[in-house]
Amino acid sequence: MGISPLVFTGVSEFSDDFQTILNRAVSVANIPLRALQNEQADLLSRKQLLAELRSAVAGLAGALEALGAAGRTRALSASSTNTARVTVTLNGATQAGTYTISEITSVARAASETTASGYATADSTAVSSDGLVELVVGSAAYTIDLTGRNHLNGLRDAINALGAGVTASVLNTGTGAAPYYLAITADSPGETTLQLREAPGDPNSNLLTADNQGANAVFKLNGLTVIKASNIVSDVIPGVSFTIVSKTDPGETVELRLSSSRSMLAAKLADFVNAFNALRTKVSAQVGPSAGLLSGDFIVREIQQQLRSLAAYETGGAVRRLADLGIAFDQQGVMSFDSAKFFSLSEAELAGVFAFLGSETTGLGGFSQALKRISDPVSGLIRLQQDSYDAADQRLSRQVEELAGRIEFMQASLAARLQQADALLAQLESQQVLLEASIKGLELALYGKKER
Repeated sequence: MGISPLVFTGVSEFSDDFQTILNRAVSVANIPLRALQNEQADLLSRKQLLAELRSAVAGLAGALEALGAAGRTRALSASSTNTARVTVTLNGATQAGTYTISEITSVARAASETTASGYATADSTAVSSDGLVELVVGSAAYTIDLTGRNHLNGLRDAINALGAGVTASVLNTGTGAAPYYLAITADSPGETTLQLREAPGDPNSNLLTADNQGANAVFKLNGLTVIKASNIVSDVIPGVSFTIVSKTDPGETVELRLSSSRSMLAAKLADFVNAFNALRTKVSAQVGPSAGLLSGDFIVREIQQQLRSLAAYETGGAVRRLADLGIAFDQQGVMSFDSAKFFSLSEAELAGVFAFLGSETTGLGGFSQALKRISDPVSGLIRLQQDSYDAADQRLSRQVEELAGRIEFMQASLAARLQQADALLAQLESQQVLLEASIKGLELALYGKKER
């Protein structure tokens, strides 16, 4: 984590001592550096803990929002008694009901025609004698000038450039002397007029077949005749979209049923319980004697307050509190869901459940808004706290970099001074050896023997 001491390579007998001095100096200098790095590590851990908390808070907010939506829509689900004939989906409906569809005599399809006669080539055989043709789509007519491109390819490109709601293509059957045909298909289903007139204004000069001029969806809803250009119908039953798939047999009926689904509501309640317990576990890890790094953080206190308010939520209706839904708490505050109790509620009590749940902004579901203000990834309280940690981390990084630079400079300077001292000591040691040798030589010369 800190700066590693340099290896001192001295030549004097004190070089090991100089290495110890250098190690000790660097170790002492590293103490504030390690403190900064430990603070950075704690910041990173706090950011990770906040990210985990944000995910758990967002999970509970989502579960509450789903319950609020179920309360607002009365947990409606849509079903069809014969999906081979009609499929159905909810599109904001809030009232239960049953609708009967019968006598589906026509399914909507797009108009599609080809030229009645083939052409020898696609890029040279003339389509019109005078180079002018007229495309008719419904009530709109388009005059096309084929000058310089009087052939199938030119006509195809001209039609596709009109934006008339049709698509043209050239077909090559590969048979006969005139294998090329022009096909024109409407982009949308529905009964229409689709013609290509060689003489503009003359319906009798139509170059196309008249086999498929499109069709509307025709059926009866609760005995009333309905005609639609599309098989997807979303403007007949409020909040419901259904799709005509195929014709019905004589006397056959299909029921579209909108009803409150207890199973769906029970599943959402179970999701809520799981999300509550998951967040509670995360929060509990940051409080008490064994609290984590977020101990005392205002974010933790804010979440605790929201959990307490949520657990104590009560209204004055037939269903007043969470316990009436089969939701209970043990001594440790862990939430549980008794589905059997929930499914035993009467229809009148079920209506009270919807009032208790409220919507995405009211009732029990309304708690999602407060939790979103904590968990919002852009402007939530946790995001703001993480941003402040990021700013602190950048400040610490600059301090670490500056301090590391000073330690490295100090180490290099100290090493240089110790190297000079080591060299001087080595020189003195060498002089001492020479002096001792001279003295011993003089003794030998004067006394003829070594002094013991």
